[in-house]
Amino acid sequence: MRRILFILAAVLTFSGQAQNKTVLKEGIWHGQLSVADNHKAPFLFNVKNAGTPSASVVLINGEERVELTGIKYRGDSVIIPIESYDAVIKASLSGTTLQGRFLKNYIPNDAGIAFTAEHNNKNRFTPVANPTDILLDGKWDVLFVGEKGDTTRNVGIFKTVNRIVTGSILTNSGDMRFLEGAYTTTGVQLSAFAGLSPYLFELNFVGKDRFEGTFFSARSKTKLIGVRNSKAGLADPYSLTKLKPRSEVLSFKLPNINGQTVSVNDERYKNKVVIISILGSWCPNCLDEMKYLAPWYKANKARGVEIIGLSFERKDDFAYAKAAISRLKTKYGAEYEILFAGKVGDEATAKVLPEIEKVSSYPTTIFIDKKGKVRKIYTGYNGPATGLFYEEFKQEFNALMDQLLAE
Repeated sequence: MRRILFILAAVLTFSGQAQNKTVLKEGIWHGQLSVADNHKAPFLFNVKNAGTPSASVVLINGEERVELTGIKYRGDSVIIPIESYDAVIKASLSGTTLQGRFLKNYIPNDAGIAFTAEHNNKNRFTPVANPTDILLDGKWDVLFVGEKGDTTRNVGIFKTVNRIVTGSILTNSGDMRFLEGAYTTTGVQLSAFAGLSPYLFELNFVGKDRFEGTFFSARSKTKLIGVRNSKAGLADPYSLTKLKPRSEVLSFKLPNINGQTVSVNDERYKNKVVIISILGSWCPNCLDEMKYLAPWYKANKARGVEIIGLSFERKDDFAYAKAAISRLKTKYGAEYEILFAGKVGDEATAKVLPEIEKVSSYPTTIFIDKKGKVRKIYTGYNGPATGLFYEEFKQEFNALMDQLLAE
């Protein structure tokens, strides 16, 4: 009798699942997230293995693929966790459409921003009949113009393949990751969503070598001016963050995820070249850097090099930080220590790193020689979305490490 009841229960469970219509259809979906000024930032995502425990949503931005797992269904609702950024998409599913909100879990009672999606629409932007014949390809000086007329100089780098535009914009604190878009009759539209914040760029050409436009994020908009410049570049990233006068070494003591106190002056790090990576699990450029550093460390640690991550998190809570850092270490296979440095902000960085004048960017990378002295500090990170700039970074990084290890 018990066996019969067990089989009957299993059959009923399977039948219930089979009749459950709340399952995302596989294939490409076209999503939209609300941004400032009542605009919508479009993005594409691919649903794989729908209706199975291994179901996933893969966010698509140019060459970038961000896989989201742990999808749940409740009634007619779909819940898509974005663990890397402690966020979630919650939406109601009706046939081939989704409607809901993108929410950040770390913000109490977050109202979120509106989200919609439609299955089997593979165009990020609606194609136009007569797109401009001016190409965005190449390097650009890009000015972000503030409300008071103040400007910040950045660098854009783009390419066009089959009328699809991809690229990124570099700032002194890092790049804006993988942008993707299409031509309009007068310019270009670009967007991105990798799980943290939606971006939308609307650019209009003023002649072949200039554009004007607007950058929209979830809560703000910024005027842009671009000028084509094949030699466009940023300030030297090694010149932006400095040691205080008469400071040469660091002295931090912080807990790892097991609660053990770790210092750069521990025996493990003596007579070795040490890289200090200032990061946060919430920081996309930091994740790009970890994606590079984790395998690099595995390949080079036998040469006498160590890495220590200093993670500044959204909450000054060890349990919260431990979970976030543990996810990072697992996702990227990081075999080096990542320490909890406190809640993100100037107060925490000044306390942990009193020898530094000011930490202005995440990530910031500090290079320490075998004698324990700080030799270089690199502000920001040019990730894979930046193409040539990323290749230049890797060459410079490896040349510096070869030099320090040879000394």
